[in-house]
Amino acid sequence: MRFKLIAVSACLLAIGGLVWQTTAQSQAQKQKIARGKYLVDIGGCVDCHTPFKMGKNGPEPDMTKYMSGHPQEMKLPPPPKMEMPWIWAGAASNTAFAGPWGVTFAPNITPHKISGLGAPQWSEANFVKAIKTGKHLGMTRPIMPPMPWTAYKHMTDADLKAVYAYLMSIKPIHNVAPDYQPAESGE
Repeated sequence: MRFKLIAVSACLLAIGGLVWQTTAQSQAQKQKIARGKYLVDIGGCVDCHTPFKMGKNGPEPDMTKYMSGHPQEMKLPPPPKMEMPWIWAGAASNTAFAGPWGVTFAPNITPHKISGLGAPQWSEANFVKAIKTGKHLGMTRPIMPPMPWTAYKHMTDADLKAVYAYLMSIKPIHNVAPDYQPAESGE
């Protein structure tokens, strides 16, 4: 009887420890996600990664497409030719930008497993490396304007991991944003 009591007590302590550890991890993850949301909000990520629509007071983010990037169904005419001092133009959606570098389309940064940050190549490490280095996926072509990675690269790794955790917690939206289009030669 005494052995059973000791065994049951040991099991209850082990289960209690696991529950406490899981709760502590869950709370830490919630805090990390909350920090990420705060950073995304003050960083203005919604301004380019969420398509705009016309509201009663002018353009406003379409929150049904939160962080889904340039709408794949939105076809754009060729970018306008600009003369100095004008150097860039933006689409009404606020998700496509043209300048001397070419045309940049805001990517989908929802956790969608095919068209967003949930895709296998976008690990937390690759996300942090991309922002720190200004290289797409942390290793390929440069991240193009208007992405302010030159300011964001000064964020701590912990803050960038919090941003990634938050973005991985939002609603996944399937939207394949167009690829960057380099400027034509001779421009």
